[in-house]
Amino acid sequence: MEEEKEFYFKTQNLSVGYNRKPILENISLGVYKGQILTLIGPNGSGKSTILKNLIREMSPLGGVVVLEGKDINNYSSKNFAKQMSVVLTEKVKTELLTCRDVAMGRYPYTNYFGKLTPEDERIVDESLESVAALDIAEKDFSQISDGQRQRIMLARAICQKPQIIVLDEPTSFLDIRHKIELLDILQNMAVKENVTVVLSLHEIELANRISDWVMCVRADGKILYGTPDEIFKDEIIRELYDIKNGSYNCLYGSTELEKKTGTPKVFVAGGGGFGVSVYRRLQHFEIPFSAGIIAQNDCEYTIAESLAVKVISEKPFEIFSGKSLEMAKKYVDIADYYIDAGC
Repeated sequence: MEEEKEFYFKTQNLSVGYNRKPILENISLGVYKGQILTLIGPNGSGKSTILKNLIREMSPLGGVVVLEGKDINNYSSKNFAKQMSVVLTEKVKTELLTCRDVAMGRYPYTNYFGKLTPEDERIVDESLESVAALDIAEKDFSQISDGQRQRIMLARAICQKPQIIVLDEPTSFLDIRHKIELLDILQNMAVKENVTVVLSLHEIELANRISDWVMCVRADGKILYGTPDEIFKDEIIRELYDIKNGSYNCLYGSTELEKKTGTPKVFVAGGGGFGVSVYRRLQHFEIPFSAGIIAQNDCEYTIAESLAVKVISEKPFEIFSGKSLEMAKKYVDIADYYIDAGC
């Protein structure tokens, strides 16, 4: 990891767990101001437990959490709330509260009586607008969808004008459109407003796209930490989620089901992405197939490798060799059907 300057938010030899029994130890992470750190890993691996220690909801069994050079336990509750805002997965219980009421996260800045000033009201409106929720501001919070609730809770966090925002699986109840919109908001906060973002995600393809740092939390307690380029490799993701039947393609962020074995009954002439849908349909109907001739830098090569019994390939930028052509002819002869995918 980079060490030329001090991390804005970091842990040092952090150990977390329950009833004095650690489940994860020696956690060392660090993120600079205005960067995004994402935690990924299987359910039950301890991601939420780590986050709860980062936000002072739980006390570490060992080590420290440091924010801007200061142990987080040395912040007063009010000053900590000004530094950090939190969005958790637990549903908020409300009675007769509008979305605007729930979104009012200005209380760290209000007086003893909690009275909001016109400036506070303006910030609430801006926060609702930033998550595209002004149109539901006066609706009963208990009557809106899960996706809308998540946007209101994010608006509440934005209202605090935090230096760092921590979110636990914020995309869990969202459809794909709203997942993209929410992550776009977080990315804009990081890039344009210099807010540090720490979150956990299940959608590792999205984590790959928005993160500056990634922490993998494995079920066996092993932790990997690094940049997306260091973490998002097929072998690492396969081991992280213990994928045995099928594969995950880090290049495309796609999940492929287990390939069918046996004598290939179909030969697919693919390439240029044209063969991908054909490969998946053949896999769906449990038909073993071969494919070729595909250059090893072709966009569909890794998917063909995941699904075909045999892939006849050629080195990048090379004219098909006699050896490759002979191998392709062999598998064409074996097959009952030949499919030209359109390349």
